[in-house]
Amino acid sequence: MIILLSMAMLALSLANGVQGQAGSAVFTTEPVPDVEVISGHSPNIVATRGGNLTLPCRLHRTFGFNFGSTGMRVKWTKYNEDLSQESDVFVSMGFHKKAYGNFQGRTFLQEADDNDATLIVMNVGLEDYGKYKCEVIDGMDDTVVELTVELQDSKESLLLSSGVVYPYYPRLGRYNLNFHEAEKACLDQDSVVASFEQLYDAWQDGLDWCNAGWLNDGSVQYPITKPREPCGGKAGAGLRNYGVRDKTSSYFDAFCFSGPLTGRFYWLVQPDKLTFDEAVHACRNDSAEIAKVGHMFSAWKLQGYDRCDAGWLADGSVRYPISNPRKNCSPTEAAVRMVGFPDKKHKLYGVYCYKSQ
Repeated sequence: MIILLSMAMLALSLANGVQGQAGSAVFTTEPVPDVEVISGHSPNIVATRGGNLTLPCRLHRTFGFNFGSTGMRVKWTKYNEDLSQESDVFVSMGFHKKAYGNFQGRTFLQEADDNDATLIVMNVGLEDYGKYKCEVIDGMDDTVVELTVELQDSKESLLLSSGVVYPYYPRLGRYNLNFHEAEKACLDQDSVVASFEQLYDAWQDGLDWCNAGWLNDGSVQYPITKPREPCGGKAGAGLRNYGVRDKTSSYFDAFCFSGPLTGRFYWLVQPDKLTFDEAVHACRNDSAEIAKVGHMFSAWKLQGYDRCDAGWLADGSVRYPISNPRKNCSPTEAAVRMVGFPDKKHKLYGVYCYKSQ
């Protein structure tokens, strides 16, 4: 079944610029010729965190329709990660309109004319990426359009060209994540699984890591700038490639990608060292949240954040960011240093917090 869909091209607008520490982007739309969408096919739409997103769903009918009609129903849903379930995003029936979950207050229908069921999502977050479905029902007629929203990669987006790629593994240790768990692990750290292009750029920038990690195309690779025997031999520097692996039964680390921060990352000054639970509460008492690993890497790489104090992060790890190498504080290179995953009850450290804007 072929459904005619009038697509809109998404373009980044830098009119709002960058304000303070928060990168921002605005999407504009331009009309383009109709394209044919095969049922079951998902056109990809590229979005940038912090910007606005336009999800086109333009309907062509033999007879026009009116959004004020009580018989017309427009329903937008979003699939979960494994595409097995859908959750409501926005429903419109006549004058009744409702957004659901974290889409409330930032989602509405464009309604440029009687044929327009385009959805606008403001202030795009990492949780907004994925596959969506637009369904319109009018009596005996119905139309379904599916769209996939992807993160803008570093070579296509000026705002994210200064993003940071970092290796990640959980408390369980290295090589404990299948692909789907890697996606969730990165998302939990305010990041997404990195693309090949992003890892390649990071390698050119000097990233050297001897543990293989997932990329968003399902391949497993790792970057080597200093060739050595335990890391693929001494043949030369480059990206070591394990190829595409089974996303369910293969287990590796992950390479995560985080863009510019949209809030403030900081060390919380406290009179005493803290347990993990105390660290969480200390940030909450400061109207913030305990920082995530992606927050620290972004602050270190993009803002030059430097502090030689080990502090708790949200995943239970303890790390500290060094931009100016010095004795006792990463003496040989700028890096985010990791102490490890200490006992949350007995090991005492400071804490890094993150305050959203």
